[in-house]
Amino acid sequence: MINQARLINRFMELVQIDSLSREERAMADRLKPELLALGAVVREDQSGKKIAGNAGNLIADFSDQIDGPLLLLSAHMDRVEPGRGIKAEIRGDYLVSQGETVLAGDDLIAVAAILEALTGLQEKGERYGRIKVVFTVAEEQGLLGAKSIDPEEIKSADYGIVFDLDDQVGMIVDKAPSQFKFNATIIGKSPSAGVDAIKIASKAISEMKLGRPDRGITANIGVIKGGKASHLTADFVELEGETRGHSTEHLKKQVGHIKEVISKATAKYQGQASFRIEKNYPGFEIARDSDIIKLVEKSIQRLDLPLTYRASSGGSDANIFNQYGLPTVNLGIGAERVHSPEERVKIDNMIKLAQLISKIIEINRGND
Repeated sequence: MINQARLINRFMELVQIDSLSREERAMADRLKPELLALGAVVREDQSGKKIAGNAGNLIADFSDQIDGPLLLLSAHMDRVEPGRGIKAEIRGDYLVSQGETVLAGDDLIAVAAILEALTGLQEKGERYGRIKVVFTVAEEQGLLGAKSIDPEEIKSADYGIVFDLDDQVGMIVDKAPSQFKFNATIIGKSPSAGVDAIKIASKAISEMKLGRPDRGITANIGVIKGGKASHLTADFVELEGETRGHSTEHLKKQVGHIKEVISKATAKYQGQASFRIEKNYPGFEIARDSDIIKLVEKSIQRLDLPLTYRASSGGSDANIFNQYGLPTVNLGIGAERVHSPEERVKIDNMIKLAQLISKIIEINRGND
């Protein structure tokens, strides 16, 4: 039912379409007619306008009058830099990038596999059951497409699966962390006082608990910028960072710690500080006896794939869909070394993923 040559060719075609975050227009235009040909009612939402992008999320509804749960299947259309002018090639058992770019297997492996599973079922004359496919935009920029979608589009489903985990096919993420982002602006004293913002920021950072400050928590300062010229005292410094983890209590404690350290440093040197803190995405945890876990487990077992669980250290669109009230897991797509020019995927893993999606659809429609 899975056509290996077609799957590979579709993937290699899709990666050649430039589709950076907020620049997914060409990709959306390529995918729309294919979804229509597969029998879906397809629409594009207004997310592009909301996030200053040139395309919105694609939402495809498949319904063939079968009673039963509505299953959401989702992947994202965008990729990270360097992601322009991608050319893929087969190298041994793997698909790789020919040049200095990423492969965009994150997340076009999943997009291609979803389309292949649906195509194979159509060719076989089998019904899909009740399915909603959502291809999101700007996932790599902080899950912006998922955050901008109408929550009612997601709530209309009974449960969902996001395919966006750079791990083996058969891996289930049933638990993922929350993430807080913070920005601190430090203002130094006047240049004549001899205390600049860089000194204050250095003092604060030296006192921060970063890395893994608490069990299940990570914290990082990723961006430092400020000053105007090398011969001038820096009158301001901006710090940007994040903290993520599975315990909201511990996360709030870590954010409070960072604010306290910066405030003490600015007070010591008579500077000033302002803060902007936002919850970038919420965490989630899906019960092992939930309907979506049972569906995925059964599908994996039917294909004799290794069934494993993982608590993720990062976020995905699944975090947002769970926030909207839809029980959603994130599944492994078989990608390796993502977000780098060394990114690759084993061809056999792509086939397994398409087979798994096909099996999930079959079982969801009641064909066990």
